[in-house]
Amino acid sequence: MKLDTTLRTLRDHILDDASAELAQLQLHHYETAGPEFTRARLESLYDLVQAAIGHRDVAAIIAYADAVAEERFAAGFDVSEVQHAFNVLESAMWRQVVPAEEPEDLAESVGLLSTVFGIAKDALARRYVTLASKHRVTSLDLSALFAGTNSLAGATEQLDG
Repeated sequence: MKLDTTLRTLRDHILDDASAELAQLQLHHYETAGPEFTRARLESLYDLVQAAIGHRDVAAIIAYADAVAEERFAAGFDVSEVQHAFNVLESAMWRQVVPAEEPEDLAESVGLLSTVFGIAKDALARRYVTLASKHRVTSLDLSALFAGTNSLAGATEQLDG
């Protein structure tokens, strides 16, 4: 079976699986938002993955990942929570697609799914980093790691002098 057909046929099964797995992770913001919100977001992502594969065009999923990053960042979601949602959907797709695909179609299917999710997750992460770099974010404040580096500069000057 071709991947486009497989994804259309297994859509509900994959989304049920992904929704259940995401609920088990008990991610704070997704639990607070509720199962309807989570399912709707997974459906949107699924449809964009399917469209990207069908049209061989990732522009829409990149724009979606950027928008999701901005929305979730503003809502206080940690990037790991959103990455988990992407990963859960990808994992659910793999569990259904691999056994359904014909051996001669599997290499192309693996390549397509990997490429689309890789691009989407990269876009999401890059946008989060961009947004975080514009705000003081405790998790990105690395200054504590460099305490005492001024004394190293002084020690170097003493050695050179």
